[in-house]
Amino acid sequence: MQLNWPNLLTWLRIVMIPLFVGVFYFEQHWMSHATQNLVATVIFTVAAITDWLDGWLARRLNQTSAFGAFLDPVADKLMVAAALIILVQLGRIDAVIALIIIGREIAISALREWMASIGRGKSVAVSMVGKVKTAAQMIAIPMLLYHDRIGGFDPDYWGTWLIWVAALLTLISMGYYLKMAWRAARTQG
Repeated sequence: MQLNWPNLLTWLRIVMIPLFVGVFYFEQHWMSHATQNLVATVIFTVAAITDWLDGWLARRLNQTSAFGAFLDPVADKLMVAAALIILVQLGRIDAVIALIIIGREIAISALREWMASIGRGKSVAVSMVGKVKTAAQMIAIPMLLYHDRIGGFDPDYWGTWLIWVAALLTLISMGYYLKMAWRAARTQG
């Protein structure tokens, strides 16, 4: 494993996961609900920024590695899954949304692994729908974590709409990936 800035940022994101989850287990006399919401939102947002930053640094500094390419999406999926589970526990999203998004991530990861094993990994490259889905969920999750109104802006309302859009795009992108994999598998014989 090569230890460079991009990989260190990815490891930082993984270390942030228990901190992020732990915020919601502090006693109320130590940290109010509003403070829990704010701290969790900040941690998740920093993690999302490091996700973008580690990819940018890897390309910019020419420090891409097979290990980084493996670990980066794992860190992303773990952070998103942790956030979705917390949001279900808090009653801010429906469990169906979490199941759709987490289930799709597991299925597509397995699909990519299988396609790579038969030499067709490029057949399931990231699509534009997948990128828009990721953007929608990465905007929705901090809004749902923060939850409290900011003046006339209701992050919970808009976050709920966006997470439903992300869930719909999740299903669409999963269909796209399955279609591409099916075509590639049929030509494989």
